Amino acid sequence: MTLMRVRRAAQLTLPADVRQALNVKEGDYLEARITKDGVLLTPVQVVERERAWKNIEDIAARVRDLEPDPNEDPMAAEERIAEQVKDFRRKHV
Repeated sequence: MTLMRVRRAAQLTLPADVRQALNVKEGDYLEARITKDGVLLTPVQVVERERAWKNIEDIAARVRDLEPDPNEDPMAAEERIAEQVKDFRRKHV
Protein backbone atom coordinates (compact mmCIF):
# COMPACT_ATOMS: atom_id res chain seq x y z
CA MET A 1 0.00 0.00 0.00
CA THR A 2 1.26 3.46 -0.90
CA LEU A 3 0.28 6.46 1.19
CA MET A 4 -0.11 9.96 -0.18
CA ARG A 5 -0.59 13.23 1.67
CA VAL A 6 -2.97 15.94 0.50
CA ARG A 7 -0.91 19.11 0.08
CA ARG A 8 -1.69 22.78 -0.23
CA ALA A 9 -4.43 23.48 -2.82
CA ALA A 10 -5.56 19.82 -2.48
CA GLN A 11 -2.62 18.57 -4.56
CA LEU A 12 -1.44 14.96 -4.50
CA THR A 13 1.87 13.59 -5.71
CA LEU A 14 1.62 10.15 -7.23
CA PRO A 15 4.50 8.02 -5.97
CA ALA A 16 6.94 6.69 -8.57
CA ASP A 17 5.66 3.10 -8.35
CA VAL A 18 2.08 4.26 -9.00
CA ARG A 19 3.15 6.45 -11.94
CA GLN A 20 5.09 3.55 -13.43
CA ALA A 21 2.21 1.11 -12.96
CA LEU A 22 -0.19 3.54 -14.67
CA ASN A 23 2.44 4.58 -17.25
CA VAL A 24 1.74 8.27 -16.65
CA LYS A 25 4.11 11.19 -17.01
CA GLU A 26 4.01 14.90 -16.27
CA GLY A 27 1.23 16.54 -18.27
CA ASP A 28 -0.86 13.37 -18.66
CA TYR A 29 -4.51 13.37 -17.59
CA LEU A 30 -6.18 11.09 -15.06
CA GLU A 31 -9.91 10.67 -14.65
CA ALA A 32 -11.01 10.51 -11.00
CA ARG A 33 -14.13 8.48 -10.31
CA ILE A 34 -15.71 8.07 -6.89
CA THR A 35 -16.50 4.43 -6.13
CA LYS A 36 -18.03 2.78 -3.09
CA ASP A 37 -14.51 1.84 -1.95
CA GLY A 38 -12.79 5.18 -2.59
CA VAL A 39 -11.38 6.93 -5.65
CA LEU A 40 -10.45 5.22 -8.91
CA LEU A 41 -7.82 7.00 -11.03
CA THR A 42 -7.74 6.05 -14.71
CA PRO A 43 -5.33 7.46 -17.32
CA VAL A 44 -7.21 9.08 -20.20
CA GLN A 45 -6.15 10.42 -23.55
CA VAL A 46 -7.34 13.91 -24.36
CA VAL A 47 -7.81 14.58 -28.06
CA GLU A 48 -8.00 18.03 -29.59
CA ARG A 49 -11.64 18.81 -30.48
CA GLU A 50 -10.98 19.41 -34.19
CA ARG A 51 -9.04 16.15 -34.46
CA ALA A 52 -11.81 14.26 -32.65
CA TRP A 53 -14.47 15.60 -35.04
CA LYS A 54 -12.28 14.72 -38.03
CA ASN A 55 -12.00 11.15 -36.72
CA ILE A 56 -15.77 10.96 -36.22
CA GLU A 57 -16.37 12.26 -39.74
CA ASP A 58 -13.91 9.73 -41.19
CA ILE A 59 -15.58 6.86 -39.34
CA ALA A 60 -19.07 8.03 -40.32
CA ALA A 61 -18.01 8.25 -43.98
CA ARG A 62 -16.73 4.68 -43.86
CA VAL A 63 -19.98 3.47 -42.32
CA ARG A 64 -22.07 5.36 -44.90
CA ASP A 65 -20.05 3.78 -47.70
CA LEU A 66 -21.13 0.29 -46.68
CA GLU A 67 -23.62 -1.40 -48.94
CA PRO A 68 -26.50 -2.52 -46.71
CA ASP A 69 -27.53 -6.14 -47.07
CA PRO A 70 -31.34 -6.34 -46.81
CA ASN A 71 -31.02 -9.96 -45.64
CA GLU A 72 -28.58 -9.16 -42.81
CA ASP A 73 -29.89 -9.32 -39.27
CA PRO A 74 -29.89 -5.79 -37.76
CA MET A 75 -27.92 -6.99 -34.72
CA ALA A 76 -25.29 -8.56 -36.98
CA ALA A 77 -25.07 -5.29 -38.95
CA GLU A 78 -24.54 -3.33 -35.73
CA GLU A 79 -21.81 -5.73 -34.61
CA ARG A 80 -20.09 -5.48 -38.01
CA ILE A 81 -20.16 -1.67 -37.89
CA ALA A 82 -18.93 -1.62 -34.27
CA GLU A 83 -16.04 -3.88 -35.27
CA GLN A 84 -15.11 -1.53 -38.11
CA VAL A 85 -15.14 1.42 -35.69
CA LYS A 86 -12.83 -0.51 -33.32
CA ASP A 87 -10.48 -1.37 -36.19
CA PHE A 88 -10.34 2.28 -37.21
CA ARG A 89 -9.57 3.38 -33.64
CA ARG A 90 -6.79 0.81 -33.29
CA LYS A 91 -5.13 2.11 -36.46
CA HIS A 92 -5.51 5.80 -35.69
CA VAL A 93 -4.92 6.17 -31.95
